Amino acid sequence: MHVLNEKQLKRLKEHSYSSCGSTMLDPYMQVWWEWVVQRLPYWLSPNCMTLAGLLVVIMTAMIFIIYSPDAKQDIPPWLLLMGALSIFIYQTLDACDGKQARRTQTQSQLGELFDHGCDSLSTIFIALLVAVTLKLGTSPTTLFFQCVFAICLFYTAHWQTYVSGTLRFGKFDVTEIQFSIMFMLVITAIMGSSIWSYVMPVVNLKLSSLPIIGSVIGGIVALSDNLPIILTGGVGRNGSSVAGTSVLSPSIPFMLFVIQAVMIWKKSPSLLYENNSCVYLLFIGIIATKITIRLIVCHMSRSEIGYLDSSMLGLLGLILNQYFDCYFDESKVLYVAFVYATYDLIHYTSALCREISTYLNIYIFSTSKRELQPHHRTRKADRRKTSTIIGL
Repeated sequence: MHVLNEKQLKRLKEHSYSSCGSTMLDPYMQVWWEWVVQRLPYWLSPNCMTLAGLLVVIMTAMIFIIYSPDAKQDIPPWLLLMGALSIFIYQTLDACDGKQARRTQTQSQLGELFDHGCDSLSTIFIALLVAVTLKLGTSPTTLFFQCVFAICLFYTAHWQTYVSGTLRFGKFDVTEIQFSIMFMLVITAIMGSSIWSYVMPVVNLKLSSLPIIGSVIGGIVALSDNLPIILTGGVGRNGSSVAGTSVLSPSIPFMLFVIQAVMIWKKSPSLLYENNSCVYLLFIGIIATKITIRLIVCHMSRSEIGYLDSSMLGLLGLILNQYFDCYFDESKVLYVAFVYATYDLIHYTSALCREISTYLNIYIFSTSKRELQPHHRTRKADRRKTSTIIGL
């Protein structure tokens, strides 16, 4: 399986990471992150750190879902504290992986892609962790909106990067959001999950509405920063994207994904989403992860983004099953689609990482120097031979 062609690999190798902005807490957290990275062994690969942090979050979120598969049950205090700790570990490893790469002189385009790819996958798991804590399963619409909105915010952040070539951070960004979630988890562990069911007088809203309202306000602020850049900040010819394509092109695969996800939810005669909330959201979250990773790859390789993706076959299968009056049990089709989407993501990302690591002549999970491969030696020899002939 070839994910990238020769031109894309060449442009990806030429790519340089560009970012701007700093969050409110980042300057203070730098002290902790620098202290941690100075105590890491030199043999520890930055990508291993990123993956370890992601696995901690995934395992913790899955335990949350096992305790409350419908996002309506109380979560024990010890698990809530474990959730807060897992996010702190993920945050620390995610912030230190780049520092470790510079420290060991192993920074590469693969490391940047690996970091952002893991961030993309962590989005749905952290969103579900929050949803289960707040018991949002009592309001399926709110639960769906909260998770899809989180996915949308992450996608638009990289959409504007695809347009402008620079990843931008606001004053209230990832670090602050993570600390807000950690604070919420600790408070819930102390006060009990029932605190979020308390109905506030006058406004007649559950206390669980406050974090949702806060995230919506923060999301609107982030979107108001990103959308003008998407529409007017193109660095390509005539204001186009880094790949010279339309600045609106990334909207097409994302809208296709969202429309299908909503259609399946609303047209299900067996209330598929309502009866399998967490599984359904994990399913669409995995699809969104692949679409986002493809966008990141297109930015780094300055390539045109494709509108269709193999990960959407699961969505298509569910839609076709509904069209034929649910010939197969919807829940079974969902689980098959979920397994397929997971396999498709793993297959794509592993092939992508192997392809890039081979081209860059580096290891994925090691700081050791890789021996020059035969095809690299041949290319260098050919260039030297050509230079000699030209010189003569």
